[in-house]
Amino acid sequence: MPLADAPISVLVVDDEEPIRNALKKFLNQQGYDVLTAPSGDEALRILQRQKISVVLLDVRMPGKSGIDLVPLLLELEPSVAILMLTAVNDATTAALCMQRGAMDYLTKPIDLSDLARAILRAIRRRDSQIEQANLNQWLKEEVAVRTAELRRERAKLERLSVATLEALVNALEAKDPFIRGHSARVADLGAMIAAELGMNDEQVEQVRMAGRLHDIGKIGIREDILTKQGPLTADEYELVKQHVVIGSQILAPLAHLGDVIAFVRSHHERWDGQGYPDRLRGEEITLGARVLGAAEIFDALTTARPYQEKMPPDVAVERMRDLAGSVLDPGVYQALEAAVRRRQALVFLDDART
Repeated sequence: MPLADAPISVLVVDDEEPIRNALKKFLNQQGYDVLTAPSGDEALRILQRQKISVVLLDVRMPGKSGIDLVPLLLELEPSVAILMLTAVNDATTAALCMQRGAMDYLTKPIDLSDLARAILRAIRRRDSQIEQANLNQWLKEEVAVRTAELRRERAKLERLSVATLEALVNALEAKDPFIRGHSARVADLGAMIAAELGMNDEQVEQVRMAGRLHDIGKIGIREDILTKQGPLTADEYELVKQHVVIGSQILAPLAHLGDVIAFVRSHHERWDGQGYPDRLRGEEITLGARVLGAAEIFDALTTARPYQEKMPPDVAVERMRDLAGSVLDPGVYQALEAAVRRRQALVFLDDART
């Protein structure tokens, strides 16, 4: 008897009508819902319009043979269980059909008790395959869900790590009124310069993040040196120069930062190769680092320091013109000039509105 309460549909495909009728009568008695087809084309039409669980398929038929029909049936209904009906001398051909996806073959004349057992085996195997396929799909979906959750958690941890470092930078800068907000200003201007240079959105955000973190290495420098009011000694200056190396080392475990780490390490390199820590020159210096170097100099000139009065933005840009080609990348300087001009125009419009 069929394995399920609802009748299982069986399609008998054979070009000999007596065989079709005999098989249909027997299978109806076994409780199956039986359809018949005299040809491969008719079998395909039946599968296109209704669900079939088992196909009894004759190997040799006019038109499409069983060999040709097996892959076509499976394409329409991948879970269908196909049993080949074959003459003794067609056993090799029937085996070929099994290589293409048929589950079993029976030789004619068919023993009906063997047929009943073969159909039950095929149904069990079909159900097992369906269950396995459903399990695989569930596992695939579950893995996708868990992977997405892990990505979200990792992104959250990455954001928290960066936010923690930014908080440390802000706390460091808060101790000195002359540099308070310096990193945020460098980040914003650096992003404007990067956009002016045509860097894509991801690169602009990398520059912005590097700007916020570029002085993180000063955490490793003694506070009395960082807050010293007078000029630094040569030894003290050498210690301060280490902040770019310390910063890149602090950020190194955060692999997701990528180029941000290089920007932080190299933002004190000079176009002429006289900077630090690696004495890189020209385009050996990453573009993001060249941008931050220009933004940092501009911020130093336009904010009050113990040793200088702050300059108006246009005066600072003009003063920096002399640095293009030696300290600064000339192209980056031009982008800085354009970004500052645009920012000043926006400030003027805001003032006019108020």
